[in-house]
Amino acid sequence: MQLTLTDIFEARRAIAGRVVRTPLLPSRFMTEQTGQPFFLKMETMQPTGAFKLRGATNAARNAPEGTTTLTCCSTGNHGRGVAYAARELGLKAIICMSSLVPQTKLDGIRAIGAETRIVGNSQDDALAECRKLGQATGVFEISPFDDPYVIAGQGTIGLEILEDVPNLDTLLVPLSGGGLAAGVALAAKSINPQVRVVGLTMDRGAAMKTSIDAGRPVEVPEVASLADSLGGGIGLDNRLSFAMCRDLLDEIILVTEGEIYRAMQALYYEDSHVAEGACVVGIAAILAGKLTAPEGPVATIITGRNVDMVQFTKVMTGQDVMLGDYLLEGKRYGA
Repeated sequence: MQLTLTDIFEARRAIAGRVVRTPLLPSRFMTEQTGQPFFLKMETMQPTGAFKLRGATNAARNAPEGTTTLTCCSTGNHGRGVAYAARELGLKAIICMSSLVPQTKLDGIRAIGAETRIVGNSQDDALAECRKLGQATGVFEISPFDDPYVIAGQGTIGLEILEDVPNLDTLLVPLSGGGLAAGVALAAKSINPQVRVVGLTMDRGAAMKTSIDAGRPVEVPEVASLADSLGGGIGLDNRLSFAMCRDLLDEIILVTEGEIYRAMQALYYEDSHVAEGACVVGIAAILAGKLTAPEGPVATIITGRNVDMVQFTKVMTGQDVMLGDYLLEGKRYGA
């Protein structure tokens, strides 16, 4: 299926009134860092606390007739979006996740009324369970990234950003399985082909970057990260998001856990936002000097607020953080 800008406009009509048209807020601190107007797209203001509600809602509203149950595999936020969309439509939801998903995200999904299944130690393990469930009558699987309705739903973020800043120069998009990056890049470049769209992710377990470098989807070990929402593979049978990210992203930049740590602190202390590590990869790249200087306005997407507050507090107070068996040494902000 070849997605077009028309699909994204149709998604906007489908989700209108069910998701929030989030504000695009200026960041004084990041404007000073880049020398250009810098904006934060606040997807933290969605009812579920993350952008994933857009794609999940669009896909749920396009589920086949006779669907009684929605299922998905998730690192947390997609599951929350699917659970919310299912509840709004009067459907059951079963969310499959790995043991790496933080407890706070499990609790959030269960609070919406969905059933959760914890399977294995990777997104691939959770996906296998989800695929089994999807074979049952009345059960509809919604991919977190490799689904045309999900990609189109996420692409509505790109429409809103370009409407608010038509002269945008650079758009920084957190990159995992590619649903967000593919949809936003398609929207942005369809409206203005000159916009530079950069995908950003952590350097440990960068599945999309590794796959694009290899020329095909490949398996990448999944490890614990401050940017846990960006974990997981892209699927060896990837149909859409791999090719779209390969063709539409101008660049992919990797950032370290230490750089994510410092960017989380900067977003909190300079702009007063509580957000997940996955949100700050664009900010991390700029503060680390990894992004070529922009020539005009810049925007990034603050994708979600469903953060483990115990871990968040450690980062904000400069404490060490254990990520699986990896010790990330802390440092107080500004020290």
